[in-house]
Amino acid sequence: MNGIDYLLDTNFILGLLKAAPETLALIGQRQIEARQCAYSAITRMELLGFPGLTASEETLIQRKLGQLIHAPITPAVEDEVIRLRRTHTIKLPDAIIAASALMLGAELLTHDQKLQAVMAHEVQQRAGTR
Repeated sequence: MNGIDYLLDTNFILGLLKAAPETLALIGQRQIEARQCAYSAITRMELLGFPGLTASEETLIQRKLGQLIHAPITPAVEDEVIRLRRTHTIKLPDAIIAASALMLGAELLTHDQKLQAVMAHEVQQRAGTR
C-alpha cells in the first residue's frame, strides 16, 4: 500500500481549519493522523484560490497542507475522472477529488452527501467485481 488511508475533501479540510465539531469528532473517533491523509491538487487550488483570502489564512492553509500528502492529478486520475463524469452527474472538481481517492485506494472524507453517495456506489461496484 501507499500508506494513504484517507483523502480529505476541501470541505473537510475547512472543517479542520475552523475546528468544526463534526470534523473533529470524526478525526477523534477514528484516531486519524495527518501522516495517513492526502489531499487532491484540486483541493489545494480551491483552498488557496478563494477570493479575499487573507495572508494569515493562506499561512494557516499552507501549514495544514504541509502536514498532509499531496495527491497530484496523474493520467490515471484523469481517466478515472472521465469515467466518473460519464457515469454520474458530478461536478468536475468533485470528480477529480473522487478519482484521486479511488486511484489511491483511500477513503474519501467529505461533508458533501452527494459525493459520499457517489463514493459509496463506486466502492460497492468495485467490491462486486472482485
